[in-house]
Amino acid sequence: MNPTPLYLCGPTASGKTGLALALAKRWGGEIVNADAFQVYRGLEVLSAAPTEEEKGICPHHLFGFLDPLESMDAAKYEALAKPLISGILSRGKCPIIVGGSGLYLKFLTHGVAAAPPADEKIRAELDQWAVDQIYHRLKELDPEEAARQNSENRRHLSRALEICLITGGKASDLRRNFADPTILEGLKGVVLSWPRDVLAERIALRTKQMMEGGAVEEVAGLSGVTGTIRQAIGVREIEAFLRGEMTRDECEERITISTRQYAKRQRNWFRRESWLRPLEGSLALEEQIGEVTRWGWPRGDRW
Repeated sequence: MNPTPLYLCGPTASGKTGLALALAKRWGGEIVNADAFQVYRGLEVLSAAPTEEEKGICPHHLFGFLDPLESMDAAKYEALAKPLISGILSRGKCPIIVGGSGLYLKFLTHGVAAAPPADEKIRAELDQWAVDQIYHRLKELDPEEAARQNSENRRHLSRALEICLITGGKASDLRRNFADPTILEGLKGVVLSWPRDVLAERIALRTKQMMEGGAVEEVAGLSGVTGTIRQAIGVREIEAFLRGEMTRDECEERITISTRQYAKRQRNWFRRESWLRPLEGSLALEEQIGEVTRWGWPRGDRW
């Protein structure tokens, strides 16, 4: 029986990296990133990317390879990740796709109609718009897509509006295959879950560790950089701190709040993905490995 990919999902700070490393070490697997900001060089601390020591445990793919000046979106990610996963499978290894970026995972698992490439002129213009302006304009051009999006998620709203402006059509038309139930056949994945209050504590602790571990210096090094990377949680908050507009404690608290809000959106997203199997994040690591193994990985002949 050939190995099958494992999709390891969950909200931020849910313990995905630790479990992925343990599974890869146990199975001889290879880890593929599915986080929108861990693809960038120079954002390793703020994006909670695996450390160099962790990446030495097993092969890692699509981490820290992208220049901060370059843009990234779900369609570009899917085009990069698909051949990588095929290559891992061809070597008889188990791909472990790890991340919390729902749309990246959705494009990878369900496919998508070809999206137009980024238009840097439009992106530069939208960068000057307030998020509510982007949202209301998207509602005018593509009400279905606007209803699906979070009205405060600048990155996703901007990309959806950009597609509308480039094509003269609707971004929602690219998602028609998302509702095809036959695509779910053969997909196998888990989503780490935590009680809301416990996850909030984990987020607060990780934010503190980021602030103490070099996140401020990372953002300071992004001076003059525009585009996708600036949508990462913490970039705007730390920039405000560096300008003296808030204290360090206020900055840390705002990042914590924004991250909690993002984690809520992630939980809601993954709850709608019926093919993902919930896995308690509070279980001991060996128990988590045992659960996943009993579900049929890495050979995937049971579910």
